[in-house]
Parts: sequence; C-alpha cells; structure tokens
Amino acid sequence: MSIIRNILNSRSKKDGNFFSAIQNLVGFKPTNLKPYKKAFTHRSLNEVDELGNAQNYERLEFLGDAMLSAIIAAHLFSAVPGGNEGYLTKMRAKVVSRKHLNELGKDLDLVSLVKTNIPKTQFGANIHGNLFEALIGAIYLDKGYKSCKRFIHERVIEPYVDIEQLENKVISYKSLLIEYCQKTKKEFHYDVYEDTGVGEMKHFAVKLRIDKKVVAKARATSKKKAEEKASKRAFFAFQSKIKKVFD
Repeated sequence: MSIIRNILNSRSKKDGNFFSAIQNLVGFKPTNLKPYKKAFTHRSLNEVDELGNAQNYERLEFLGDAMLSAIIAAHLFSAVPGGNEGYLTKMRAKVVSRKHLNELGKDLDLVSLVKTNIPKTQFGANIHGNLFEALIGAIYLDKGYKSCKRFIHERVIEPYVDIEQLENKVISYKSLLIEYCQKTKKEFHYDVYEDTGVGEMKHFAVKLRIDKKVVAKARATSKKKAEEKASKRAFFAFQSKIKKVFD
C-alpha cells in the first residue's frame, strides 16, 4: 500500500507542478490539463491514445494558428477602419510571422515544459513558435474563445501590436526586394551554391544580381537564410530608392 501511495503522490505532485506552471503562463486556472499536456508533448515520444491517434502538439499547433490568425484579424479590422484587404493581410502577416512567434515562444521559455526523447539542443528555431501556437490551441479547447482572445490580447496585441511600428516592419527582405524589382522592371537573380567553407556544418553562399550586377553577397546554413541575408544587405544599399518606390 505504501508503494502505491508513493506512486500516486508522486504523480499528483508532478501534475501539481505542471498545473502551477500552466497557471503562471496563461494567467488563469486550467480546468482540464489534458490539452496542455498534449501541447508540450513532442512527437519523438510516439505517444498515442486508446484509438491509436498521435498525442503530440502538432494538431494543436494547427488549431492555435487558426485562432491566433482570426483574433489578430478581428483586432486589426477594428483598429484600422480605413485599411483595405491587402493592407490588413500584410499587417496580420507581420504579427503572426514565424520569426515573431518564435520570439514570443522563446520569451515565455515554453521549451522548458516540453516532454521529448531527443535532446532539446537539437530542436530547430521554429519549436518556440510551434509551441506557442499549440498553447493557444490548448487554451481554446480548455476555456473557449473568450479566454483564448484574452490571452492573445495580453501576450501579443497589447505588448507588440503597434500599428505605426508594424507599418514600418519588414518581415521578409527578399519579398520586399523582389516587389521593388518588379515595380521598377529590374531583372534580379539569386545565384546560390554550396559553400563548405570552414567547419563541419554545410553552408550556402549567394550572390544577388540586379540588372546583371552583383549587389550583395551572403553566407548561411540554408539557401533560404542566405537569400534573406543577401536581400537585407541589398535593401540597405538601395534603401533610399526603395523608399521612393513604396512611398
């Protein structure tokens, strides 16, 4: 009996610690811990329910992404009554960008709550944003739309959504540069090639040409990062000209 009692007590203590962590995180007492546990379960555990359905944060990530997008859209719709569809879409994209969500998840230290069979040092940068979306999905399942909306207002809208700052925020220098080239009828080309360089990690180098002239070079651990890095350098080189086109 003492062994069983110790097991039950240890489980209760573990749940109690998790309950407190979630309460501190979301700002209210959870009613049902199950969705929150799932929100912090990595697929590497291969956990399934009695029907064989996977029990990890990926489905909650999908739900949370939809809820976040809808609530941000509703806020922008009310906050900027003169904004057209294209403007509102761009503004929402800036708020829910992967980079921004990763920053939010990292600031909340969500990774510390993850159950996983792989070292957390092996997680990619997107784990932070994925967990943030999964947490929103869990809140929706546990408490419904109102609590979900309140959490997003407190954690995202109030501290980070400043309309004036958002208007000037660039979420993709590559997209901006391509749009600039298209508007000004300039030819552009990203010449990407593998660059082993120094060290064991594989790198990629890129040369960005505009009207057949190399305007920027960059090197990174992926083609996408290298192109974005080169685009950012080109943006600052052409900043005054780009500003005239978009003003």
